Amino acid sequence: MMSDFGWGGIGFGPIFMLLFWGVFIVGIIAMVRWLARGSLPRQTSEKTAGDIVRERYARGEIDQQEYEQKMQDLDRRG
Repeated sequence: MMSDFGWGGIGFGPIFMLLFWGVFIVGIIAMVRWLARGSLPRQTSEKTAGDIVRERYARGEIDQQEYEQKMQDLDRRG
């Protein structure tokens, strides 16, 4: 005698098996994506003082003498 779990022989077994494997695979993919997201290095968009001085020089806001002076000041700070 086969057990049909009280479903009256409708045949939900294959449907539940597909549902189980679908949820299992989606769970594995979600876990891998979550782990990968946490291990990637964070990219910061913060500019350093040297970057800002270089940009100002490139835009022509400061001349070469002022650029060199500011870069020397930054190098002395460490």
